[in-house]
This record gives sequence, C-alpha cells and structure tokens, in this order.
Amino acid sequence: MAAAREQRRVFGEVAEAYDEAREGYPAEILELILDYAGRAPRSVVESGAGTGKGTALLRGLGVPLTCVEPDPAMAALLARHVDGDALVSVVVSRFEDWVPPSGGVDLLASAQAWHWVERDRRTRLAATALTPGGVLAIFGHDYDFADAGLRAQMDAVYLEYAPEIADQPGQPVHARHPGAFRPEELRGSPWFTDVQERQVETVVRYDTARYLTLLSTFSPHRMLPERQRSRLHRALADLVDGRGGVVEQKLTTGLWLARRLS
Repeated sequence: MAAAREQRRVFGEVAEAYDEAREGYPAEILELILDYAGRAPRSVVESGAGTGKGTALLRGLGVPLTCVEPDPAMAALLARHVDGDALVSVVVSRFEDWVPPSGGVDLLASAQAWHWVERDRRTRLAATALTPGGVLAIFGHDYDFADAGLRAQMDAVYLEYAPEIADQPGQPVHARHPGAFRPEELRGSPWFTDVQERQVETVVRYDTARYLTLLSTFSPHRMLPERQRSRLHRALADLVDGRGGVVEQKLTTGLWLARRLS
C-alpha cells in the first residue's frame, strides 16, 4: 500500500510550477522589517524557503542567509538559484530539526511557510533560534480577486466540483486550515513582545494557463484526487476564458513582526 501523502510535503511534486507561478514579495516588506528592527541584521535564517520567493527579498540585506527547506525537490531548485552566492546556504531539513548557531541569529523570517511548522512548538523554536532582541518576521500572500463578481462565480464552481476546499461564508481561516498562523500565538508568548502587523496590497494579472499553474501549487488542490482536480480546473478555465482569459489577483501581503525578549 502506498504511503499517505502529507499535505505540507506536496509542493516538491510541482517545484518548477511553484517557482514559475507564485509571486515574489514587494520591496516594501523588507523596508518594513528593517524599520521595525531598527538596524540591519548581521545574520538571517529563513524557515521553509521553498524555491526562494522570500529568499530573493531577504538576499537584499547583504548578510549571511541560511535557508532551511524540508522538501528536497524545492531545496534543489533553490540551490540552483543561489549557486555561487557565498552569502546564501541551503539546508535540507525541517525547521523543527534544524539546530541554530550558538547565540542565535538576528532575524528569523518565514515566507508563506510558518503554518507548516508544528503549531505547538513553533513559537518556542523561534525564540531559541533568535538572539535576545532578535526579530521574527512572518509574511505571506492572501490571494483574492480584484473583481468581486468573478470571486462569486469562482465560489460557485468550487462548490460544484470541490466543495471540500471551497471557502465557506463566515468560516474563519483557522477553521479551514487548523495550522494557520494567528498573531495571538505571539501576543500571548512569554518569549516575545511588541507584536505588530502590516499589510501591502498589489494586483497581479494571470492569463488562464498561468492561473491554472498557480492553482496547481496550492496544497488543497494538490490533495484532491487527480480526476477531481482536472474537472475542477477545466471548469475554472472555462469560466476565466469566458471573461476574457485574464484573472486579476488581489494580493494582500501580510507581515507579522515580533521581538524576542532580552
């Protein structure tokens, strides 16, 4: 019998598609991190680096950056991207198993991946990885639609073809995604203080083919049986094509910042 697929490990199945279709992060995110920290960090670790969407942003700091990524396929693609860069190292490991350097690092960042770290351990692990006064920066995109009418039509397609992953009106995100990060984890922590939240909004245009590629990188879609996923994607493609072949995605990039107590 084949082993059950683990949801947080499905991204390596589509590493190239993930790298092509997922959006990077606006420069404002890095500016907000630096403004909060008050100075440039001397060392950075990134949890769940994936193929390097957050890495590209963090590399702008110009300091040693350790990228921790559990999926070998994702890590291999990231390693190709940073090949020859003496400041960036790639470690194939779960963040839970990674051993931080003595004394910790100044900045721990995680882009679209912190919810995959074990919920009951992640805040303590973050504190262990950081120097006293060090900064935790968690950021990621919330994908929505610039056109509310398209969103309603999309919701109808999901309810018909894949109701198990459809958004339910009024249902909080943590009910649909039990591991989802909530800032209360940090606000109630004995290890962190000065928890702040920031947002940056952008709009990105996807043609039909690239939009389907994007959907193929989302873990709820990857966990669907292949036949069901194909039917869902065909129906979504028909909808997009019927509206001009373009989806305008409204990205709200959330950033949560916290400082380790000294």
